[in-house]
Amino acid sequence: MEAERIDRIIDQHQGAPDLLIQVLLAIQSECNWLPAAALRKTSEGLHVPMSRILHIATFYKAFSLVPKGRHKVHVCMGTACHVRGAPRILDTVQEVTGIAAGETDLDLKFSLETVNCIGCCALGPVIDIDGTIHGNVSTGDTADILEQYK
Repeated sequence: MEAERIDRIIDQHQGAPDLLIQVLLAIQSECNWLPAAALRKTSEGLHVPMSRILHIATFYKAFSLVPKGRHKVHVCMGTACHVRGAPRILDTVQEVTGIAAGETDLDLKFSLETVNCIGCCALGPVIDIDGTIHGNVSTGDTADILEQYK
């Protein structure tokens, strides 16, 4: 991410140190992660110590210090989804994407995570891709669903 773009994000937030989280969210939104150079520039622009920025960036799960894929795939492993076949769905997602839970593919197309509950238990098993919920998923549906995001 160019330094000028980070400066614009900081300016949009009036250079206010108390808006650090919003600045980091804006950078994360554009890059899908928080590059070290962007964090250093943010530290300088907001006059916030790097230790504080790293504390925030590592505390909140919304932030990533490593590159993430364009598409975030979350497979629900909660009880309702689990008993309806979520482990098989996860296996299929891993086969199709070539990555395990917690990983990102080399093309930065997909990042895969498991979650304990998405909150729509009646639709289990459930996959959330970029905020779109796919419910009552079967192993046969999984490859077709992922194909929509390639």
